[in-house]
Amino acid sequence: MSDPSVQQQQARPAVPVLHEERLDEVLGAAPERGRGRYRPHRVGMVWRSKVFRAGAVIVALVLCGLVILALVREQTGPEGFLVGLGLAVLPVPLLMAAFRWLDRVEPGPWRNLLFSFAWGAFAAALVAIIANSFATRWIATATADPASADTLGATVIAPVVEESAKAAAVLLIFLFRRREFSGVVDGVVVAGFTATGFAFTENILYLGNAFGEDQLSGSSGFASVTAGTFFVRIVMSPFAHPLFTVLTGLGFGFAAVSARRHRARRIALPLLGLLLAMGLHALWNGSSSFGPYGFYAVYGIVMVPAFGLVTWLAIWSRQRELRTLAAELPAYAAAGWLTPAEPSALSSMRARGMARDLARHWQPDRTRGRAAARAVAEYESFATSLAGLRRRARHGAVGPDFGARERELLHHLWQRREVAAPALTHAALLTARPGAHHGRPLPPPYGTGNGYANGYGYGYGTGYGPGHTPGYGQTHGHTPGYGHTQGPPPGYAPGAYPPPQPYGGAPHSHRRPPS
Repeated sequence: MSDPSVQQQQARPAVPVLHEERLDEVLGAAPERGRGRYRPHRVGMVWRSKVFRAGAVIVALVLCGLVILALVREQTGPEGFLVGLGLAVLPVPLLMAAFRWLDRVEPGPWRNLLFSFAWGAFAAALVAIIANSFATRWIATATADPASADTLGATVIAPVVEESAKAAAVLLIFLFRRREFSGVVDGVVVAGFTATGFAFTENILYLGNAFGEDQLSGSSGFASVTAGTFFVRIVMSPFAHPLFTVLTGLGFGFAAVSARRHRARRIALPLLGLLLAMGLHALWNGSSSFGPYGFYAVYGIVMVPAFGLVTWLAIWSRQRELRTLAAELPAYAAAGWLTPAEPSALSSMRARGMARDLARHWQPDRTRGRAAARAVAEYESFATSLAGLRRRARHGAVGPDFGARERELLHHLWQRREVAAPALTHAALLTARPGAHHGRPLPPPYGTGNGYANGYGYGYGTGYGPGHTPGYGQTHGHTPGYGHTQGPPPGYAPGAYPPPQPYGGAPHSHRRPPS
């Protein structure tokens, strides 16, 4: 009797290879279920343990947080600290939601984003407040001119110290979470979360000090220093610090997609982004020294256009990720890993959301519905990572572990395809151009029959049977979802991109959904 695991292994299609690269020796079928990790088990020193390293990072950030909050409370007083905290927290959810929206195509893990925010709010803020205070006092002592020392500290020292401290978070994730830092959008999001945390702590300090001044002078209402500080920092320029640091993130993002052979470019781009961030920060801090209208001139002429340009670039990069899905995933659909309609669905945010809703609502109870929607969301994320990985491989921006990483992603897709593939296929049909189905009703993505095929060429059943790959063609009594055809023809070897005609002859009435 044959081993079922061997049958399952043979049932999986071969992996398509890039026609520009000779990667046949490292590419192969996905591993068995339950063997999706390809990282070697490290033994030996305690600091190689993930738990130890994560605990050390958390403890360090907590200590930095306690110290910086104590310093801010000492400068602002208890009442000023509470007022500053309550006002400074207002823009944080909006900024985090905006950056998370940019990251919807390939969402990064929350642990990276929370680390970035905590680094900016605690570690970078602590370094900035100590270094800026020390440098300003040293300049004032050396020049015997406290006024010029404050101006020099704000326009020269502060931009260099603060942007370097914030850039350290982006660098750490770029180096130690390389798989999760794959492009321009990742750089923008990580830098944005770091700068949001830094601005949060800085706003507590500024607003708390402003409240203390109002308490001493008896000012209140719209004429108070607190109201003016709130208007400038929270209403007019909540994006100031994120804008500065996003320039650094863009440099790291472009370095991530650069070919590995361009070592000088991969080093120069982050440094260029950091220098631009420092320059724009210095211009912003020094705008008050340009006259009574200097602040408004810099705000209108430099800051707003720069914010618009960076926003456009971030959204363009997000759309580019969707175009990458449409360009790279058809190779996997042709090899049998995906249904023909899935690349179209995965490259549309509307279809992706609709697939999650279908998976949720077509389950018998709420618990299974949430689990199904989560499986579809994970499937979409893995498919996006797979497309991005293949694109970077095409441009020579991947390392020697490309084959293992590709097989790992395909393994994760294979585990979730029973739930995700029918939902995405149905979503692709629902979001197709009007009239593509001639007004005929579509079947549900999850049927209860045993492979019943309706008159429109779509079959649906209960599960994926061994030895079959999803596709639009003849249906069989023991296979699920939208009609299945047999796997790649005997003797098929994936060497061309995309493989020609990977499916057997389908009936003439067969209709593919529009790509």
